[in-house]
Amino acid sequence: RGYGGYVMSFTFAQLKTALQDYTENTETSFVNNLSLFIRAAEERILKSVQLSLFIKNVSGTASSGNKFLAVPSDFLAPYSLSLRTVTDPASSGSDYGFVEFKDVSFVQTYTPDPATTGVPKYYATFDVSNFILAPTPNANYTAELHYLYRPASLTAGAESGTTWLSENAELSLLYASLIEAYIFMKGEQDVMAMYDKRYQESLIGLKLLGEAKETTQNYRVGQVIRAKQ
Repeated sequence: RGYGGYVMSFTFAQLKTALQDYTENTETSFVNNLSLFIRAAEERILKSVQLSLFIKNVSGTASSGNKFLAVPSDFLAPYSLSLRTVTDPASSGSDYGFVEFKDVSFVQTYTPDPATTGVPKYYATFDVSNFILAPTPNANYTAELHYLYRPASLTAGAESGTTWLSENAELSLLYASLIEAYIFMKGEQDVMAMYDKRYQESLIGLKLLGEAKETTQNYRVGQVIRAKQ
């Protein structure tokens, strides 16, 4: 397999080797930071493309009298939050109601007194660990959060391990990693520009997959096409 041809996938070890081969750099401090380059590249990709594969659902409890709801440790961005309310305790019947996402200032202005309770209508990201609800829950509610999450890094696994990005977005991961590596090396601007161009080109296909092909079907909406030039 050559790096100049089509790359099917990268293992952790193979990507590290490729970074050293492309940059012709085996200096100790550079090698010691290979994992950092890869993690930064993964973050760059995740913040640039919306991929439905990295959406998950979790359940929790919005507790009575507590205006805060814990944020999952792998949380990146919200899609929806719903609360389940029991409508008929005898039959265990329940309804789902969606809570609207707002700016934190809106939520705090809506119920400036946290002692104001009711069925929450709004939520916002309060800090890295908590959402804030308004009004404060007047009972315990089962909460279901649908959100974009940060998948485990390629660097967290074995040398022979792979991830979805290393198998399906291998060119984006390679060139994003090379950008990070060249920033570390303070490399030549023309080479940096080339890597960035290759990275941006690779993102086109990834964006089409994540933001068009994954979210449509031909039977209902027709084939995804590009606009005429």
